[in-house]
Amino acid sequence: MEAPRTLQQAIVYFADPDRAFEYAKKFRWPNGKVICPRCGKDKHSFIKTRKIWFCYTCQKQFTLKLATIFEDSPLGLDKWMTAFWMLVNCKNGVSSCEVARTLGITQKSAWFMLQRLRLALRDEFYGSKLGGGGGEVEVDETFIGGKARNMHKAKRIKTKVREGNFGKTIVMGMLERGGHVKAKVIPNRKKPALHGAIAEVIAHGANIYTDEHVGYMDISPEYVHSIVNHLERYVNGGVHTNGMENFWSLLKRGLGGTYVSVEPFHLFRYLDEQMFRFNNRKNISDSQRFALAMSNIGAKRLTYSELTGKDESPRHEATGAGETQIPF
Repeated sequence: MEAPRTLQQAIVYFADPDRAFEYAKKFRWPNGKVICPRCGKDKHSFIKTRKIWFCYTCQKQFTLKLATIFEDSPLGLDKWMTAFWMLVNCKNGVSSCEVARTLGITQKSAWFMLQRLRLALRDEFYGSKLGGGGGEVEVDETFIGGKARNMHKAKRIKTKVREGNFGKTIVMGMLERGGHVKAKVIPNRKKPALHGAIAEVIAHGANIYTDEHVGYMDISPEYVHSIVNHLERYVNGGVHTNGMENFWSLLKRGLGGTYVSVEPFHLFRYLDEQMFRFNNRKNISDSQRFALAMSNIGAKRLTYSELTGKDESPRHEATGAGETQIPF
């Protein structure tokens, strides 16, 4: 059976445990040689009935899930693969409640599963810089968070929340025209934070386009900086940040419509998810996008205690629990 091209085909394809195992194995060890994740040696035997390997060097057993985003999960690969397909190919993301209903697991387990999958989607272009060779890069920021008037009065008084952008999370984004986008949470909109992020992400010699915000003033002379004053116009010739505005629109559509609420502490994980889909949206099929995501499953693990600061692990029976956190 050929690799799936739609969600329906993916569900049928990965329902076969052997097929799901062989598919994941191909991405776990892409060169075709199974290596023990503990000692790095290839002297082992495979126990087919249990789908585990025994390493002759370190005298320990290991599974396909070890040292991957799937490690220590009691859920089968069929559920993992289906959830992963939904996450990378649904344009506005997929909520933990929807995954829980589809897979027949708890919302808590689905939420943990999705957070582990987002780890695999972490920017595959990490370390590379935008705008090399004099490229054009749009830079902008946005505020993520709910409106003060929607907060309960007691909480609003307690936290002294005011109208406007007070108390919201600031996200900065940089988009190379014809290339990729990078976004990150920043502490404030002051010059040190904005200039530091630009120096970290954008290559010297790039053409940078921003709005008139004072935090962008006096950018390093290593860049060619052009400004569009949004009080007067949104486009000044080729100078605009409309590409970043498009990304913000997609991000907020997912956060406000699909996820409804997201803790600021976890926001960077949702940025990883949105960046992956945005950067891999053109000239690529759903099957190819899924394969690209699968190629990042190795050497990444996120435990529940690391994710939440709690020691308890989620149970895996079905419930109707809902997504919690701060309302948008």
